[in-house]
Amino acid sequence: MALEQELREYFGVDKRRVVLVGVGNPIRGDDAVGPTIIELLESRPIANVLLLNTESVPEAFTGKVEEFNPTHVLLIDAANFRGEPGETKLITGDQIGGHAISTHSLPLNIFISYIEKSLDVSVLLLGVQPYSIRLGEPMSEPLEEAAISIANTLYQILSE
Repeated sequence: MALEQELREYFGVDKRRVVLVGVGNPIRGDDAVGPTIIELLESRPIANVLLLNTESVPEAFTGKVEEFNPTHVLLIDAANFRGEPGETKLITGDQIGGHAISTHSLPLNIFISYIEKSLDVSVLLLGVQPYSIRLGEPMSEPLEEAAISIANTLYQILSE
């Protein structure tokens, strides 16, 4: 199933209050994909959408997520699921296991579980397969292209 269709099914018709969380280390190559997507969306505000660029510490933003009282929370991060660089996959907290790249101080499945339980909301991870997360490298071309495409898709869906 294509990403746009999967996201439309996730958000449904009642996409009232959405939090988009960009997770990743901006100095580790393709791990910057989550924050990059948030930065691309910041220039085009969307009603009832909270954009959070959390870099490697999404748990530091739980208060902002709780205050916003969302209907949907979508984390965006590089995830190694053995796909092609730039390929995307929607992943639940229970499915994370070995998918998420461990550049974060708290495992994402714990963060997701906390948000789901404290707010009674569905949380998904939009994983983007990285090419390289080496320290000091720029984001690869496939991930730059994926970031632009994902940002455009999210904007299109959430601004309808």
